[in-house]
Amino acid sequence: MSDTTSATNHDPLQSVADAMQAAVDSAKDGAIQAQEAAARVLPGVTRFASRFVYTSCYTLSYGFVFPTALLAMSIPSNNAFVQGMVDGSHAARQKVGDILGHSAGAAPTGATEGH
Repeated sequence: MSDTTSATNHDPLQSVADAMQAAVDSAKDGAIQAQEAAARVLPGVTRFASRFVYTSCYTLSYGFVFPTALLAMSIPSNNAFVQGMVDGSHAARQKVGDILGHSAGAAPTGATEGH
């Protein structure tokens, strides 16, 4: 009878408490592992996103500037079309300078005169 008495003395509430504690411990361990995994993966994702943005912007700008520059460089410079473009760009730069409050006679940094 002592064997059956010791088996029935085991508290069912203690079993439930032990199971709940094991679940909490597992959840904590899982959260720590997830945080460590995110810390390992995040730099790679950031690097990928940065490279994707750079490559996309590079491709778009190259795709716009190259054909425009090719067209502009293929037009002979001694004609009314080119003179009109040059005079128009100078007038537009001066107007932008006036709007932004820059001195009217100063060319923007990097700009060359007389083209």
